[in-house]
Amino acid sequence: MNTSNTPSVVLALSLTDSQAMALAQFVKRVGWSEFRSNAIDDDEAYVIRDAFDALRLELGVHGYSPR
Repeated sequence: MNTSNTPSVVLALSLTDSQAMALAQFVKRVGWSEFRSNAIDDDEAYVIRDAFDALRLELGVHGYSPR
C-alpha cells in the first residue's frame, strides 16, 4: 500500500451516463460515519476519505458534479 500522497495507481473505468451520475451522487452522500464504520481505524478511514475525494474530483472533471 502506498502511504505517501503521491498517486501510484491510475484507473481507467467505463461507465454509462446514469452509472457515472449515480456514482457521483453516492460519493457526494457518503460521509465520515460510513468511512469510519468500514475501516480498521481512524488512519484507514482518512485514507478511504482521501480516495473518495479523488474519485469525486475526477467525476467532476468529467461533468459529474452533483449539487
